Amino acid sequence: MEFFHEPKFDWMGKKWYFIGASLSLAVLGIASMFWHHGLAYGLDFRGGTSVYVKFAKEPNIDAIRHELDAANLHGNNVVQYDTADKHEFIISLDLRTTSSATALNIGKEDILAALGKLYGSGPEGKTDFNNASASVIADHLITADPLGLASKGTEAATRQYQDLATAMINYRKSPARGGLIGSFDDLRSVPGVTQSVIDSLSRDFYLSGYSVFDTEVVGPKVGADLRRQALYVTLAGLGAMLIYIWFRFELIYGVAAVIATFHDVIITLGLFSLLNREITLTVIAALLTLVGYSMNDTIVVFDRIRENVKLNRRQNFKELVNKSVNQTLSRTILTSGLTFLAVLSLYLFGGEVIHGFALVLVIGVIIGTYSSFAIASPVVLFWQQRAAAPGAVPEKPRPATEKQRPTRRIDREAASARR
Repeated sequence: MEFFHEPKFDWMGKKWYFIGASLSLAVLGIASMFWHHGLAYGLDFRGGTSVYVKFAKEPNIDAIRHELDAANLHGNNVVQYDTADKHEFIISLDLRTTSSATALNIGKEDILAALGKLYGSGPEGKTDFNNASASVIADHLITADPLGLASKGTEAATRQYQDLATAMINYRKSPARGGLIGSFDDLRSVPGVTQSVIDSLSRDFYLSGYSVFDTEVVGPKVGADLRRQALYVTLAGLGAMLIYIWFRFELIYGVAAVIATFHDVIITLGLFSLLNREITLTVIAALLTLVGYSMNDTIVVFDRIRENVKLNRRQNFKELVNKSVNQTLSRTILTSGLTFLAVLSLYLFGGEVIHGFALVLVIGVIIGTYSSFAIASPVVLFWQQRAAAPGAVPEKPRPATEKQRPTRRIDREAASARR
């Protein structure tokens, strides 16, 4: 399938327009990164607490944010997780106290306290069953002994009640319940739960309308290590690709491909800074994906340039580059266009959790495709023109021209006549 039949666009003739546009975007992004917004690091890199909460019904996000602010939990971020019908949200806080392992959980406790004020903390003296751990439930059952197991011995009773508490927690976390119990009668489905157990739980527990099903806590040292590792991984990827293209083509092709890929990463990060979007581990994964995608597209163009150079050694190199880009144009539109539609769908319908990942790819597919002919190819052209300039030493002997060949033929005929 071809979108264009033998296109003859003069890409290299417009190279300074492309380079000017790229420099403008790069300078704007770098200015934003260093003097305006900076890079907004996510919880993975800056440290902090993320609490994953499931609500029984659609919560009031503004009310939650207001309650968190009222509790002096500034810098909070509340985003929806998964599909809207599941009512699952991520509540994140910036780094707080990290002097000990216990202090790392302060953020979680503060969030639970704020949610308790908003949705009610239940009757005085009662514990929230939907957020209680297996050990808390087991301790209650051991003390209340609703099954009358004390007569079998303390050790046997303790072990049986711990198993029963674990079974109830597993039932609460099952996909069917999603971390929430709407009524204590729902626990009848758990083997070993009798009416006496339900009555005992009803006396000392209550059921809230939310449940914390996961918590992530990242300290400052871990965040700094992750930032450093992300930088090393990206640079290592670029270095490995430079070496590969050096051996596969020539050094200048590898340098041009790395310059183009570096251009893609800088512009993407600059746009993230301008949009004030967070840099997370998923964004780094997307950047590495972008590096590979952009490099692949560049190699396709380079491979066509190399083929055309072998077939048309006498043709002007600038014309060969234009010809190569035009020959790969339909292929580029097909592959990049379909990839763009896929990542755009992820961005629009994939949910808040993967927005950063999808946004990198949406930007990257456009910038990566553009840089293959607007940045990488002009760099190769510039190098070849510089190598062919007067006074430059060519890397390889040039093939004889048409004017040289007849002269050598006449010389050979004259020598034969003399013999």
